[in-house]
Amino acid sequence: MSTPDGSVPHGRTALRETLHRRGLRMTPQRQLVLDALLALGHATPEQICQHVQRTTPTVNITTIYRSLELLEELGVVRHTHLGHGAPTYSAHEHEHLHLVCHRCGRVTEVPTELMAELTATLHTRFAFDLDACHLALSGTCADCEAGR
Repeated sequence: MSTPDGSVPHGRTALRETLHRRGLRMTPQRQLVLDALLALGHATPEQICQHVQRTTPTVNITTIYRSLELLEELGVVRHTHLGHGAPTYSAHEHEHLHLVCHRCGRVTEVPTELMAELTATLHTRFAFDLDACHLALSGTCADCEAGR
């Protein structure tokens, strides 16, 4: 969901307002999940759960998944599949493409504009709109390549 200036809202106040507009309320669990994500940057649901349970041990993984699903539906967070396993969530405020080294696991964030030509080609030739922020490209980072 965008604000009037086209940016995506984030943080406590924006989430509270977005929930209120949808007839929902800000629960402590939703706030804990958002706070954990903002603190961690990128995190799997399990990492978010561990972070939340440091202060609130009664919150379980099911609550984390439900909160993440709602926050993503509201446009507050996004998920990306960086490889095998659970998706990684991040605050929606920063859009980027992920480069994942399949040797060391390093994740490098690069601007989505690097995919502009491919995005345009896919749209023109196949009427397909690419969501580059949801994309992770696998390859070998410079350090691993140098250490061959």
